[in-house]
Amino acid sequence: MAIGALSVILAGCSGSIGGMSGMDHSKMNMEGIKETPETPNAQTEKSVVLTGKEFILTATQSNQEIAPGKTLPVWTFNNSVPGPQIRVKQGDTIKVNLKNQLPEPVTIHWHGVPVPNAMDGIPGVTQNAVQPGQSFTYEFKADVPGTYWYHSHQDSVNQLDRGLYGAFIVEPKEGTDVDRDYTLVLDEWMSSGEMSGMNMSGGNMSEMDHSKMNMGSSDGKDNKSSMNMSGNMSGMDHSTMNMGNENKASTNTDNSSMNMGHDMSMYDLYTINGKSGSLVDQLPVKEGDKVRIRLINAGFLSHQIHLHGHEFKVIATDGQPINNPGILKDNVVSIAPGERYDIEFVASNPGQWLIEDHGDKAAVKGMKATIAYEGAPAGSDKANEAEKLTAVDMSRYGQAGKANFTLDQKYTLEYTMNLNTEMKNGEMVYTINGKTFPETEPINVKKGDTVKVRLVNNSKTDDHPMHLHGHFFQVLSKNGKPLEGSPIIKDTLNLKPGEEYVVVFEADNEGNWMFHCHDLHHASAGMVTELKYTDYKTNFVADPNAGNKPE
Repeated sequence: MAIGALSVILAGCSGSIGGMSGMDHSKMNMEGIKETPETPNAQTEKSVVLTGKEFILTATQSNQEIAPGKTLPVWTFNNSVPGPQIRVKQGDTIKVNLKNQLPEPVTIHWHGVPVPNAMDGIPGVTQNAVQPGQSFTYEFKADVPGTYWYHSHQDSVNQLDRGLYGAFIVEPKEGTDVDRDYTLVLDEWMSSGEMSGMNMSGGNMSEMDHSKMNMGSSDGKDNKSSMNMSGNMSGMDHSTMNMGNENKASTNTDNSSMNMGHDMSMYDLYTINGKSGSLVDQLPVKEGDKVRIRLINAGFLSHQIHLHGHEFKVIATDGQPINNPGILKDNVVSIAPGERYDIEFVASNPGQWLIEDHGDKAAVKGMKATIAYEGAPAGSDKANEAEKLTAVDMSRYGQAGKANFTLDQKYTLEYTMNLNTEMKNGEMVYTINGKTFPETEPINVKKGDTVKVRLVNNSKTDDHPMHLHGHFFQVLSKNGKPLEGSPIIKDTLNLKPGEEYVVVFEADNEGNWMFHCHDLHHASAGMVTELKYTDYKTNFVADPNAGNKPE
């Protein structure tokens, strides 16, 4: 079996995993780490695949060519963006030693993996942030197979944006029946000229605090300043940026009719595995191969991914299998921040075919990879990224089957989360039931409770991809209608404006857990609550000098 582990990263800062297509990783153990000096001229290396049970992840500064001729400063795990893809076996106990060689504290959160609470990587909640020069070892059992990822959860809106993330794959005990297994991590980056109203040409940004920045142009126009992002961005704080067109919001005191939202056009480079455009590696296949592509969104924007030239199935969402998935053709898979979708197809149409993002922004042109059959002529497919295609409706996809929960059963606890975008004290914030973290009311549970949560997006223009740590939840209804297809089990669920979902989970993993929006601009500006087990006692003591920033 040839497993081409090409981590394609679509996020705020993504990395390259080139030259690995077609490699057989079944017996690989690449735990040796090459230490890289912290110099302004450092360059990233190709991302690799690590297998085994014990790993070292070293956080360092470097520089990466993101698009042809466009090199940006990045923060890395093991001097690559994305960081190494970690592939482990179901049932194995995993140890990962994080070594911090960055100038700021970091942690690692295992996104979607049901780890013990002490291993969740949340500074100030489950651990103190790992200080420069220090290390921390994460240890947990990989119980549930699937597609996951890891990323820093310290000041995460900034640290993800710089590249601190990677894929984490748990392979099932019984193995898989695919011939090719590719991982595409999606991300967005800022190049010069898109942060309206800012001139950062060549300056050292290490001490800049943008915590109250209005990133919208006051005249409503996109003021494209000349911005050179190749300088030092360490310490840039986007945590509570107002990135909307402020004069629309601030002159209207009626919250119900405010036109609010933040302008994400500053992200003008879209990447797969940290590369954009012609730098993205091809995905080699042979005719007859069964091919799996794992899509991971490590960015802050949703992407509409279209596979050209083939019928395909969506076989998993957030790592959890879909029951009897149906055959699709020329649909897009809409993947929101934090989500994962696994698609599968048979390579039955020789040629060179694109898998690409669709949308009306110029940056989508950079988010495409070529599925290349051996011996096929180049250029046998054409991009059509501006075409509007129907997205797969996961609420009606697949076949109904045995589910853990139903809408009409009784639950221990029912809770409503009204999500909104509001102006408070002249700043745009993102609220849960009218409050921002840490004033949001936690969901208090005991082990064994069944918890029904109604999620409502009252924001006028903002999506809210809500991520629950430490647990999977079942999606029961969308906009008041029960799901018609396969049971859908997720840990991250995107709500578009006006949408309402009902989800249910069992309180089966004791601890103090985050429940937050994975557009991390929204989380850092308030859209976070906690799931707290009232009978859980922790040994963790927060250090007031650790600089913990859990959002």
